[in-house]
Amino acid sequence: MAPLLETKELSVHFGGLAAVRSVTFGIEPGERLALIGPNGAGKTTLFNLLTGQLKPSGGKVYFKDQDITNASVFSRTHMGMARSFQITSLFPEQSVMVNAMIGLQGVEKSRYAFFRPIFKDRVLTSAAQELLESAEIWDLRDEVVSSLAYGQQRKLEIALSLASHPDLLMLDEPSCGLTAAESADITKRVRALGKKITVLMIAHDMDLVFGVAERVILLHYGEIACEGTCDEIRSNALVREIYMGSRKQPGGV
Repeated sequence: MAPLLETKELSVHFGGLAAVRSVTFGIEPGERLALIGPNGAGKTTLFNLLTGQLKPSGGKVYFKDQDITNASVFSRTHMGMARSFQITSLFPEQSVMVNAMIGLQGVEKSRYAFFRPIFKDRVLTSAAQELLESAEIWDLRDEVVSSLAYGQQRKLEIALSLASHPDLLMLDEPSCGLTAAESADITKRVRALGKKITVLMIAHDMDLVFGVAERVILLHYGEIACEGTCDEIRSNALVREIYMGSRKQPGGV
């Protein structure tokens, strides 16, 4: 089976700093893959290369057997890629319902006029209700996002990432800032996604990683240091060495 997403010798440099160095990997359809590594290892930079926020200095990115190395963020979204961010990217002064409807508008191939009264669109309203109900936050629909607990904001953002019915869902630290109970809820929700959705995530929360991932890649100094199953990563001496801090990592990328 061909990989859904694949990189070949992917690199990016900021001045003299190689933030990502010749990264080659693939993710199979339906797979759950986690990227781990210390702060500054290049994980979010790699995500930015995959989603088009950054252009590489070298190498290629393929999605569904197509070269998307220079494709726009928008075109990648409509090919079936979706991403949630480490810091929530919601409209904080709007209600949960308005955020859901704006998010659904944004993934429509026939783009709505932004000034069109969205609440008069029954199809859009119904889709927003279904989305919020699936995330178990329909009861919060009239709440202003900035008034929500951080965990509720994360649930909303992940729900919005699913609005486009992606083939590939990319999660950047989905449990960052959450309580243990909220993190466990995110783990449960990611595990419950059908195999039609492939998941690639960055995470420091190893309970989340081992609770979701089928395969783990360790990034260090912008390179793949090792990869394997959860059991292999648990017992890997290099992983323990890096996470115990005996190997120094250059400043944040």
